[in-house]
Amino acid sequence: MALTLTVSERRRLKTMAYGRKTEYQARQRASIVLLAARGRSNARIAHETGLHLDTVRVWRGRFAHGGLPALADRKRSGRPAHFTPVQVAEAKALACQLPAETGVPLSQWSCPELAAELTTSGITDTVSASTVRRWLREDALKPWQYRSWIFIRDPDFRAKAQRVLDLYARTFEGFPLGEDQYVVSSDEKTSIQARCRCHPTLAPSQARAMRVNHEYGRGGALAYLAAYDVHRAQVFGRCEPKTGIVPFMNLVTQVMTTEPYASARRVFWIVDNGSSHRGQKAIDRLTTAFPNAVMIHTPVHASWTNQIEIFFSIVQRKVVSPNDFTDLTQVRNRLRAFEGRYNATAQPFQWKFTTSDLDNLLARLDRHTPADRQEESSVALAA
Repeated sequence: MALTLTVSERRRLKTMAYGRKTEYQARQRASIVLLAARGRSNARIAHETGLHLDTVRVWRGRFAHGGLPALADRKRSGRPAHFTPVQVAEAKALACQLPAETGVPLSQWSCPELAAELTTSGITDTVSASTVRRWLREDALKPWQYRSWIFIRDPDFRAKAQRVLDLYARTFEGFPLGEDQYVVSSDEKTSIQARCRCHPTLAPSQARAMRVNHEYGRGGALAYLAAYDVHRAQVFGRCEPKTGIVPFMNLVTQVMTTEPYASARRVFWIVDNGSSHRGQKAIDRLTTAFPNAVMIHTPVHASWTNQIEIFFSIVQRKVVSPNDFTDLTQVRNRLRAFEGRYNATAQPFQWKFTTSDLDNLLARLDRHTPADRQEESSVALAA
């Protein structure tokens, strides 16, 4: 007996049967009903679709009694839960504790270790590591990972950071910078070694990455000092045997005796708190040598606010690694050549961290800092 379809049912069934995004099972069921509506017998439908006769009989009967909603899968009870919600919650709570707090001599949890501890402590009978991993995945818990951080201890952190960020936005003390004022970010990259590999480095080939021999001979080390014009995206660098006040002032002299900095109204030098340029003595030293130079220090332990670190990361990836140099002369030549290549096409970094982001960061840190820790920090700063 043929099934009778309404216009809307026929349209929806055709969409299910011929739609490219329809699931395979839904397409099969829709095809069975459409063929049944044309008066086909169950045996003929089974032959044309390649399905079992019982399958055709089931879905034809379900549609006859329940319409389109009957073509969906029925709810299944599934296997009874082996672990209670309380056990799952206790497992997640354990993952959020440091192992040392529970007396376990581990630095961080892994899923097998968590499963073993759940069994040992009597929270569960026996649980697999994959089950624990599935529980943790529900709340994006990854106790085997960690990130290091450092607590802000500079009492003038916000003021110093804001001054640096304002310079990046071409303002200083509330006034916009003129065309004859420049912002230079500077620092040192220490201990760049010349590692001569015991066997030549092999170039990459099909289905094979570059190969660098593990053993090497040491050819000495040098320091790379660089100054980066934030808004003109120009780099000035030099190699020195070591860092210090004299090498840093050599870099300053190299930049400040070059136009347009020599005749500029002001050149702001953004530096961190390294020993080569730390404190008021460094400020006075710079101003004495070059009256149009202004030294701006980043907050303590906040070198991430210094854009030269971005350039140093580029140097590390593109020039230094993998380290395979015969001697220090080759290192100097490579760095000097890279400066010219970089300056030919460089664009200013798209610095997006603003003073508003700084305020949000500090507010977020305040919310996560216990009151007693804040009091300890205040006492330490006062001392």
